[in-house]
Amino acid sequence: MAGSTRRSTVGDHATLQRGTTYEGMLVGRPGPALLGLGSIEPGGGFRCDPKTYGGDCPEHLMLAPGDLYVALKGATKDGTMIGSVARVPSAVPSGRLTQDTAKLELLDPDPIVASHLYWTLRTPQYRAYCEGHATGSAVVGLSRHDLLAYPVPPLDAVRRTAVRLLDDLEAKIELNRATSHTLEAMASTLFRAWFVDFEPVRAKARGRAPAGMDAEVAALFPSALEASTLGPIPKGWTPGRLRDAAALNPSRPLSRGTLAPHVEMARIPTVGHRASAWPLRAVGSGARFTNGDALLARITPCLENGKTCFVDFLAPGQIAWGSTEYIVLRARPPLPPVWAYLLAREPSFREFAIQRMQGTTGRQRVPAAALGAYPVVLPSEPVAAAFGRIVEALFHEIRALDEQSGTLASMSGALLSRLAGGALTAGDGAPHRLR
Repeated sequence: MAGSTRRSTVGDHATLQRGTTYEGMLVGRPGPALLGLGSIEPGGGFRCDPKTYGGDCPEHLMLAPGDLYVALKGATKDGTMIGSVARVPSAVPSGRLTQDTAKLELLDPDPIVASHLYWTLRTPQYRAYCEGHATGSAVVGLSRHDLLAYPVPPLDAVRRTAVRLLDDLEAKIELNRATSHTLEAMASTLFRAWFVDFEPVRAKARGRAPAGMDAEVAALFPSALEASTLGPIPKGWTPGRLRDAAALNPSRPLSRGTLAPHVEMARIPTVGHRASAWPLRAVGSGARFTNGDALLARITPCLENGKTCFVDFLAPGQIAWGSTEYIVLRARPPLPPVWAYLLAREPSFREFAIQRMQGTTGRQRVPAAALGAYPVVLPSEPVAAAFGRIVEALFHEIRALDEQSGTLASMSGALLSRLAGGALTAGDGAPHRLR
């Protein structure tokens, strides 16, 4: 079937195994990844770090790395999710379908056939097909029949080369993402060691050299703790509250009605700091922010889910806007800007915020004033400066990886636009020929 010149359909290559419902109270417990709508990027692709599920996982609902699954429903009326396909990455050892997703059970075990089908279902032509075959009003869907009837072009030599290139591009993007997560984890570990657990000070108090730092940086830390209103803290450091260390919802000169980048809550990550601005929109009510600010979702369930980002994706001096459900944090000098973001990622900070949420059960939110009372310990200026130098280097590398991934995604998009349309030539297998 793979080498045939006849134009086949998805149904010639795969059958569908629909998922089933699950118990909401078991979400987040140890178990396989829950592969529902939230694990698929709108338009196709795997969304990182899905929730886990600790409930019933029958074998026929399970997926392994490399398996394909698809959304047959949309979470909203706009239909951006319907038909979106994802491939389970190697970082996810197992996953479970939900009632909104279905596994593509391939009839041919050849991996290149699976990749060809995957990338065919990532093309703009396929997305247009899904839009044209959407059914429903409140929540749109794509029928099993329409998905299986979508035409799949023959897998000739040129397409084999293009599919391998697309696989390589996706693998590099995934590697960049994993590297970025590692770099941010390093920054978070350093933040906790210096400003929460005071590890360098405790090491020096025991007569040991602080682990993982040179003598010049180690000399910046005191060698003893002292009593304070917050308990034992490094000698010479200052006990305080978050309002002493950061501005909450600082004023930004951005008037209603002007055009400015807009960041929707859906674009705020639960893991990692990178978000992206949407096209320019007329400014309405809501938060205003600029590079160096941290955005924290203050409403349930976004706060519990960890939606937080560090703003470093705008042009210099540019101001963006977003939801009224953001709290904007801006670290006060000498603390580096990223300090506020790393604090917002701390589990103890998030627990403090969750405990102070107000409102009805379905629409609880934490007031900014309540967050301002969070206890913090302000380090000496030299320690703050040293921390800034180290973590800014890490975040600079993350930005570079993200920009590279953007370039690779553009290359992938250029090739995808021709993969199903019959416009491929032999030269399309080489990256330098993409245009």
